[in-house]
Amino acid sequence: MCEFKFANLGLIPCLVGSNSSSMRNLIFFWSGFTLRLSAFFQLTFLLLSSPQTEAKVPDNLSCFIGTTEKEKGGIYQIDFDSANGRFSSARLVAKASKPNFLTLHPHLPKLYAVASWEKSSGVIGYDISIDNNLTEFFRIANPEGPACHIAVHPTGRFLLTAQYGGGSVALFPLDPKGKIGTPIIIEHSGGAKVHGNRQNSPHPHWCGFSPCGKYALVPDLGLDQVVIYKVDQEVLRLVYHGEAIAAPGSGPRHLRFSKDGKLIYLLNELDLSVHTFAWDAKSGRANSVSIVHALTEEIKSKESFNSAAEILVHPSGSYIYSSNRGHDSITVYKTKEAGMLEVIQVQPIRGAFPRNINLDQAGSWLFACGQHSGTISAHGVNQNTGKLTYQKGAITRVPDPSCLIVYK
Repeated sequence: MCEFKFANLGLIPCLVGSNSSSMRNLIFFWSGFTLRLSAFFQLTFLLLSSPQTEAKVPDNLSCFIGTTEKEKGGIYQIDFDSANGRFSSARLVAKASKPNFLTLHPHLPKLYAVASWEKSSGVIGYDISIDNNLTEFFRIANPEGPACHIAVHPTGRFLLTAQYGGGSVALFPLDPKGKIGTPIIIEHSGGAKVHGNRQNSPHPHWCGFSPCGKYALVPDLGLDQVVIYKVDQEVLRLVYHGEAIAAPGSGPRHLRFSKDGKLIYLLNELDLSVHTFAWDAKSGRANSVSIVHALTEEIKSKESFNSAAEILVHPSGSYIYSSNRGHDSITVYKTKEAGMLEVIQVQPIRGAFPRNINLDQAGSWLFACGQHSGTISAHGVNQNTGKLTYQKGAITRVPDPSCLIVYK
């Protein structure tokens, strides 16, 4: 008797002979062999023909929303079903006065808000529970008054706040558990003086970091500059490094880096433009590349008020989004070679005064906060074109929403 192996079908005995017993054994062998072979090829076919899909995006997203409402103000939480484009009802998870901007710790289940209380204002830290409730664990006053933006450094060792009215930036140390320490204040000075009282003095409007974390960048609406600081992580301080000069009277507000970290997209509030800079990560310098406007002068002339608010980069890096208050819309841009942008769509938000917009992690949905309408609307993102489509019924009510972050 000899033995053969066929793939993973096991050891198959093959009896060689001409007597009837041998023939019966041969027939029995052949029948079993063909059945096993048939099953093998059927399984192979199913495996090869099954569609290959990417990792599934969670159907339910949890979002936290900051507000500017003083009486009914606080931080709200909503769930969003990305499969059918529907929001849950918003629920108040933390009472606070004007928690207008929120951010998350990069490593810990903690949320930080700039807010006001009694006769003071500053930063409040919250623990996030497994069921998405918030519990305050610490608060600390900011001697420079209310802040309009907040960001945690990628290391989680400190956070920054930008004080529009105070004309300053504050650095708050964070301990390993996320507790907030006494702030260090960095004052801005000067003024572009192009737009009256909007630019007679410094007005830092955003704070964030270069992809490597070595630099902090602060767009200042009053200076028509992005002030660039080098981060000294040894003693936790910001060292003035330089600036990126915006167009006169443009009013820098927020910025984002391109997916590859080689470009800065600066959103200007006063002239509703996106100014692209080439970013040199080694030297920490930014050089002007191009400027494109979100809306035409003809469109803006039909509104009593125009102001840009927020800018986003799609996870693919191929599309940019900015929100237009007054026109109450979102401008969609397609990225092109050499840092150029092309406007490809202007989408109504189905609400009023989009102070903040955000994307889910996959870039499949864009959420727009209508501050004056008290609404949050969801727009589906076409992954092939970047264009937006409003999802009918995908709207929920929140009092004066000013910031939305997707937690998970």
